[in-house]
Amino acid sequence: MGTQTRAGQTLLEKITQAYAVGLPKGHVVRANDFVSIRPKHVMTHDNTGAVIPKFLSMFNGGRPRVLDPSQPVIAIDHDIQNRTPENLAKYAKIEAFAAQHGLAFFPPGTGIAHQIIVEEGFATPGSFVVGSDSHSNLYGALACAGTPVVRTDAAAIWATGRTWWQVPDSVKVTLTGSLQGGVVGKDVIIALCGLFKNDDVLNASVEFAGPGIASLTMDQRLTIANMTTEWGALLGIFPYDAVTRAYLLSRASRFKERGDEHPRLTAAMIERAERSYPAADADAYYAKEATLDLSSVVPHVAGPNEVKIITPLPEIEKKRVVIQKAYLLSCVNSRLEDIAAAARVAKGRKVAPGVKMYLAAASADVERQAKAAGFWDDLISAGAIALPPGCGPCIGLGEGVLEEGEVAISATNRNFKGRMGARDAQAYLASPEVVAASAIAGYICSPSPYAPTSLVGTIRSAGAATPPSGKVEILDGFPREIRGELVFCDKDNLNTDGIYGKDFTYVDNMPPAEMGTKAMLNYDPRFQEIAREGDILVSGWNFGSGSSREQAATALKYRGLRMVIAGSYSQTYKRNAFNNGYVVIECPALVTLLRGRFATLKKASIRTGIDATVDFAASEIHAEGATYSFFPLGAIAQRLVIAGGFESLLRSEIKAQSDH
Repeated sequence: MGTQTRAGQTLLEKITQAYAVGLPKGHVVRANDFVSIRPKHVMTHDNTGAVIPKFLSMFNGGRPRVLDPSQPVIAIDHDIQNRTPENLAKYAKIEAFAAQHGLAFFPPGTGIAHQIIVEEGFATPGSFVVGSDSHSNLYGALACAGTPVVRTDAAAIWATGRTWWQVPDSVKVTLTGSLQGGVVGKDVIIALCGLFKNDDVLNASVEFAGPGIASLTMDQRLTIANMTTEWGALLGIFPYDAVTRAYLLSRASRFKERGDEHPRLTAAMIERAERSYPAADADAYYAKEATLDLSSVVPHVAGPNEVKIITPLPEIEKKRVVIQKAYLLSCVNSRLEDIAAAARVAKGRKVAPGVKMYLAAASADVERQAKAAGFWDDLISAGAIALPPGCGPCIGLGEGVLEEGEVAISATNRNFKGRMGARDAQAYLASPEVVAASAIAGYICSPSPYAPTSLVGTIRSAGAATPPSGKVEILDGFPREIRGELVFCDKDNLNTDGIYGKDFTYVDNMPPAEMGTKAMLNYDPRFQEIAREGDILVSGWNFGSGSSREQAATALKYRGLRMVIAGSYSQTYKRNAFNNGYVVIECPALVTLLRGRFATLKKASIRTGIDATVDFAASEIHAEGATYSFFPLGAIAQRLVIAGGFESLLRSEIKAQSDH
């Protein structure tokens, strides 16, 4: 299974150790552990409107109370151009809720929530900060464990201060060399996404290391950390160094200048954080280790409509890809350094006829600085159209979305089909300088010449970590073992639409038993005939990829399948399964065995005839006289299953607290 022998901890494991609650005495946090986390902060944005009813429902009609009002941070940023009475009423409701409970609230126009988290001092080195948004990875630029959670988690943290989390594998990425002039953080992360594109960091924590980091500015690090999301990672963490310290001290000075009565950052706080910063151990275990020589990176363009398809700028420039729109905005590339770079290209020039260029700062503070330095006026004079600081067209909202047949160059982080507007539009991703140069030329081009070069990077796997040996304590109400015949669906990346189709996803009143009859039909129309109640489903790697629909987990449960065993899972799918009290475990060795045995059948779903016993106390699967180990399900995972799901567990805990 693997040969992990090193005793040290990664940076993520150390930060998790510090923010985990209720760990058994002497327990050392490792990858794959289920832990209860009490994060320093939890961010929500426009989706606060959906989190509030989840939070209220947890109190069984009793008086709702945010356990720790210092934890939540609410920043409105997504649909801020929408001035309809309905949206304004939603925002007013969120603001009133924040005022009622004494929560940090940043109204529309303040800035993008992720930028607010770093700008306002909520993310600090060695801390654990989560957000109800996939780009919460951005906080890792400040040596902080920043990671996304789902809305139920956000509500749980409001109510109890904590949520459950499974520690991911860590991947070490060593950066060497330094960037050529004009090459920026966006080029680095696009290069990484394209060079290591085979799910190399899927659901992992990426820890950056190496001498190349010192040459990267904070704005470049924020860009790289942000788009580790598109790379497939759950976190992207940079180490604490002089660049981090200088950035934090500049923010502390800003708070002092504006006269904050209780600043979130001071020089003394930064010094304390520096002294206690938990660097990774030299003998820490990493599932994979990669390298990238920064000097080999030239500007790259990603797309169209795909982040991991990349083309060196010199090559795509030869094709003269005509554009109609250009975007300099979003949480990845609209900070001061980005705006300044674009302004240097645009100064004294004009956006090409037939092209619209949209400009929005990451925050009102960034916009103020850009105006004071003259960068904003340079871009507006060139013909850029200013939008308020927010997400806007990056997610297809408000002015400037892509129309049918249009082609765009964008400094945003995602270019999925239909995300920024019409489904038949085409979107390419690039750096702010390339966006500005292309807007002026009318086609995708470079602001300066670059010689074609090949990226220099390597990646190697250390092999899967070995599950720990020893017995697991089984709580009352959790099964010591599950038995059933294995039904094998031999497919990697079996997505949620295949498991539970879109035709049923928004039928809210479908009874559970009927939901079960819809399971897996998009994957295999014969699945319902083949599967029987009491079976155990086995599938390949990255099971449950795609959308976040929780019915993809509950439909299998309602179909009577005892559990799912896979090579690996989409992290969101795994959360949805345990949040609904459904057991899923990873056992690559068993999947590999079945794949070899049944490969010649070429059937979507196979009754294997193999009866298996899953022993949770020993963390072993027994089948045909062989034994296959899996990582143990500890107390947290067991409690979720016993209670029938996370919300049910929380209601019982909150009731018990109120009774006392």
